[in-house]
Amino acid sequence: MTGDAIPHPIEAYSGSQQPDYLLGRMDAMLGAITRPQPVQVYGHVTRYDGQMVECDGFPATIGTLCQIETDQPDPAIAELIGFHKGNNLLSLHDFGARIEVGARVEKLDDGFAIPVGEGLLGRVTDALGNPLDDRPLAPLSARWPLAGKSLNPLRRQLVDTPLDTGVRVINALLSVGRGQRLGIIAGSGVGKSVLLGMMCRFSDADIVVVGMIGERGREVGSFVQSILTEQTRQRTAIVAVPADRSPLLRIRGAERATAIAEYFRDQGKNVLLIMDSLTRVAHARREIGLALGEQPTSKGYPPSVVSMIPRLIERTGTGEAGQGSITSIYTVLADGDDANDPVVDTARAILDGHIVLSRQQAQMGIYPAVDVTASVSRVMTDITDEAHQQAARKFRRLASVYQENRDLILMGGYAPGQDAELDEAVRLWPGLMEMISQKGEEPANFEASKKALLGALGVG
Repeated sequence: MTGDAIPHPIEAYSGSQQPDYLLGRMDAMLGAITRPQPVQVYGHVTRYDGQMVECDGFPATIGTLCQIETDQPDPAIAELIGFHKGNNLLSLHDFGARIEVGARVEKLDDGFAIPVGEGLLGRVTDALGNPLDDRPLAPLSARWPLAGKSLNPLRRQLVDTPLDTGVRVINALLSVGRGQRLGIIAGSGVGKSVLLGMMCRFSDADIVVVGMIGERGREVGSFVQSILTEQTRQRTAIVAVPADRSPLLRIRGAERATAIAEYFRDQGKNVLLIMDSLTRVAHARREIGLALGEQPTSKGYPPSVVSMIPRLIERTGTGEAGQGSITSIYTVLADGDDANDPVVDTARAILDGHIVLSRQQAQMGIYPAVDVTASVSRVMTDITDEAHQQAARKFRRLASVYQENRDLILMGGYAPGQDAELDEAVRLWPGLMEMISQKGEEPANFEASKKALLGALGVG
């Protein structure tokens, strides 16, 4: 073919391989190249110590949920918590998974948003949104970021309306406003769960969201049965993560409960969020922080705990114009009745008030065992009238005077007539204790609580 023109590649074919046929083949091949292919994101396990998993690095953000193949039919679920020298660090949601080196790790969900909606009311779900009451969930069409949406603090509405908690001592002496953030500081065995149950059943909130984080499994079951009655089922959503679950699930449970409350606030509802307990969430964050190599500070808490508590609490409160509010109540465990625990201090600094439960009053049979003199509501002056405030201040003063001289009175060293205020405190003491005492099945609305306070002081 020397000197001859080089034929066109397509013209070189004949018979069945005509130009139209070849052009069709080329179009098909080009289409296959340009057609978007599903991208599989995965890696393989390089290290595993029973709880922490390290695998090859692949594109994923902190909080991403992954599945890891095991020698069992069901894969293990883990959450991405950090990176190390180009590898991904994950923490398992379940302990003791049978994972081998080289096991495949696949991205399951980015973990950014959760499904929310009316179908959560009357139901008990876990940290991943799975129902715990053996019934399928209704379809949830809406989604909400697990980490919440930030609000402009200057656009938040004021806390100017009282919330009826149904508890006489709180309504009368520690009045709570809609959108207030409150802490219940207590040791073990002083009636914390009973007080929370009363507020769940008797409050006038539109929606009640309960996050039971790190509690005993037995207590979770009994608490759910006590608060999910026919009257409260249609307005109550519960997220339960018992103490034997992994620290990541406990943190995710707290964030999920807060996200559910945020969604209903965005719908214009007045929400009561009860988190039991904030201390167990802090303990979970401490476990993760230490596993990632953070340096422990006071009582072994790493810096990430101190930053997590304000971030979680600040997601609650009043909303912007047209939105509702989240009145949040967090229980803070004072280990050994130590009120100077780092978690107690951090929570007390960021909350809008705190209620201290007294072991001494519990031993005296006074329930709810609220120590009025050690408790405070920072918004009470904004939501109550002057007569109510004066009566509350007088109650505190009389209770403080009596407690300071209680040992002297019991020893017989008190002689009437020496101190007029102490005389009044001794005379009114039985009525004051009767006023703050309340049975667990007995509701007390806001106006009735105020009237009882004025009556106990003899000014009603």
